[in-house]
Amino acid sequence: MTETPYFDLQQGDSRELIKSIPDASIDMILTDPPYNLGKYSTGNIKMDWRKDFNNDLAEWDQLDFDPAFWLPEFQRILKPTGNIFAFTSYNLLGKWHEAFDPVFDTFQFMVWHKTNPAPKLRKAGFLNSCELIVCCWNKGHTWNFGKQSEMHNFIETPICMGRERLKDPMHPTQKPLKVLRRLLELATVPGQRVFDPFMGVGSTGVAALGMGREFVGIELEQNYFEAAKKRIETSITQQELFAAEEREPIEAE
Repeated sequence: MTETPYFDLQQGDSRELIKSIPDASIDMILTDPPYNLGKYSTGNIKMDWRKDFNNDLAEWDQLDFDPAFWLPEFQRILKPTGNIFAFTSYNLLGKWHEAFDPVFDTFQFMVWHKTNPAPKLRKAGFLNSCELIVCCWNKGHTWNFGKQSEMHNFIETPICMGRERLKDPMHPTQKPLKVLRRLLELATVPGQRVFDPFMGVGSTGVAALGMGREFVGIELEQNYFEAAKKRIETSITQQELFAAEEREPIEAE
């Protein structure tokens, strides 16, 4: 019988709940915290011929996010061989670098290129087709490069859409599983533990557990937490059913 993978989901303020996580117990912090882009948003673009183009941001993005605040706890819970991968935007990259570069051996970033970003109908500037991912680690960290061609700091996929995209509740920054799986593939091995203090609708958990990793997730918003919990539990059930089918003996005719 396949053992259900370990996961721990908590609803509440991750600034407090993170304190209950044991020292040096996390192999990878993979998270998507607020970008604080609310002041730059012009709101949704209304169209007569289709639904609105989503250009709005949720209220939680208005809350000030300071990477330096998270540094002490991230350092405490991360194993010496662990990695941090955090989605961010241009306006916060400098703050991430200022706080994290002096205390980690390596500070780099990756670029996620979205092949189908939201349009700019007035053609008044570049499309927001790229998002940044801060990457930090110390010597001896887990890194699964096979060859030079796999070492590019660039990932290209569509935005999260179709059946994968949750409709209720709709999360404005839901990340596609393909991007998360690529990061997990690079920086973890099965059995290692992944932590996301801004879990949202649980995409990191679905990706991690589906790849045989353990997962700890925290989410502040109740509706997102419930969606994440249901989504993760459903994905695990599907994995267990598939594993059972694979083990089912084939009867001879």
